[in-house]
Amino acid sequence: MVDRWISTRKIDDAVLALLWLTLHDGRRGWKSFDWDATDRLFKKGLIGDPASKTKSLILTHEGLQRAEELFRELFTRPQ
Repeated sequence: MVDRWISTRKIDDAVLALLWLTLHDGRRGWKSFDWDATDRLFKKGLIGDPASKTKSLILTHEGLQRAEELFRELFTRPQ
């Protein structure tokens, strides 16, 4: 019943923004998020394939830009 109220777009935006928070080595973010969300982000071309043995994933150029935009929009105070 609850599933019909969930916005996967908003979840994906939050996950992408939080990946920006965990960036290391330039474009790598820790992949400790919901697998369905990371799979959707991969299908949208925002991250590399999350199905690997590494503990991090790579954000694409577009994903990196969008992640920073979303992080600032969702988690920072107005200046």
